[in-house]
Amino acid sequence: MLKSVRMTASILIFLLMIHGVSSAGWGVSYSPSHICALKNSSVIMSCTYTYPTGYKITKVFWTKTNVKEKDQEFPDLSEDPEYRQRLQYLGDTQQNCTIRLSHVTQKDQHMYYFRFITNKPDGKWFGEPGVTLTVTDLQVEAPERVTEGHNVSLTCKSSCTLTDRATFIWYRNSQPLTERRDRNNQLLLQSVRREDAGRYSCALHGHSYISPAAHLNVTYPPRNVSVSITGSGVIVEGDSVTLSCSSDSNPPALNFSWFKGGMFVGSGRIYSISKISSDDSKKYKCKSRNEHGEKYSDAVTLNIMYSPRNVSVSISQSGQLWEGDSVTLICSSDSNPPALNFSWFKGGMFVGSGRIYSISKISSDDSKKYKCKSRNEHGEKYSDAVTLNIMYSPRNVSVSISQSGQLWEGDSVTLICSSDSNPPALNFSWFKENQS
Repeated sequence: MLKSVRMTASILIFLLMIHGVSSAGWGVSYSPSHICALKNSSVIMSCTYTYPTGYKITKVFWTKTNVKEKDQEFPDLSEDPEYRQRLQYLGDTQQNCTIRLSHVTQKDQHMYYFRFITNKPDGKWFGEPGVTLTVTDLQVEAPERVTEGHNVSLTCKSSCTLTDRATFIWYRNSQPLTERRDRNNQLLLQSVRREDAGRYSCALHGHSYISPAAHLNVTYPPRNVSVSITGSGVIVEGDSVTLSCSSDSNPPALNFSWFKGGMFVGSGRIYSISKISSDDSKKYKCKSRNEHGEKYSDAVTLNIMYSPRNVSVSISQSGQLWEGDSVTLICSSDSNPPALNFSWFKGGMFVGSGRIYSISKISSDDSKKYKCKSRNEHGEKYSDAVTLNIMYSPRNVSVSISQSGQLWEGDSVTLICSSDSNPPALNFSWFKENQS
């Protein structure tokens, strides 16, 4: 049965419905009849047609409408400005009616029909139903977040099942994951690491179109926890010091705890000490925590500088010192940095330098008050005085008569023996010449 433009409208519609493939030697066949194509790709619409012997093809074309004005022909897509540069007829005027449509977009979603006209008035054919084109983009479906160590699956989704057998390619942060090329539209990341976080997109091998990126947010507990000290340079006793706790975590840690010598001392990312003292020279740690875990920093020791204190003099020898002995005095102090400058004073007079002061063959004249002075770049301090108690035997022994003036026979007289010694002499003996 032939279609004729002279048929009535109702008969024409009926015939078009039942003659989608062929009728009495006339026909158009599409393979496949439904095409799902990727945005920006090229589509091949495979098509064959038949007509009876004795007819000669005079015109072939494709159209996207099955409605035409009376006494007018269907619009030819090759003459449409939107298709002219993108439509290529690959067929012939015998039986192949295949076309290629390039750079397809969602605007190209239609049913397309092949139309051919012969050299006889009744020799026209409209290939209905036509081939349906659906154009899809790609979307990455991913969870909003995944915890480090868990598995996660990302899906490259299309709005229809792609006609061509597709090989999927995945990108992270615009860089291809070359090891992930698969006919499966899913990307499985096992035991996710924080380095797997980023913007993921997908594409089809051989196609330029890349999907919009979906962000994969990998959450993890704190790591790289560290303590920093504000300001650079030396910390001197009396200064104010601020310690800051930093960590890498996702989500960012909001809970921080501070420990001094193992004891909890405060909370918050910042820990401040005003008027710092040497007692604050301890090991400090901070603990960073989010909902996935916690971690301690390495310990940081505050090195606090201070001037000398607790300056004292010690005598190297134990026991009594006797005239003629050698004696060593040692100056000790507590300071940071340790004092390297020491001065010695004997009875208020400077007598030497160095942490050790030595006296050889000591004499009673050395029985004085000794002090040392300890100094570093932050200050100086004197020790308390130390007196050397030097022992020596009696000397300058003399006898004095208590009475003055002449002595008369029968008077009473008192003789007194005096001497210089340490300790003072307590034993005295008297002698009268020519008597024992």
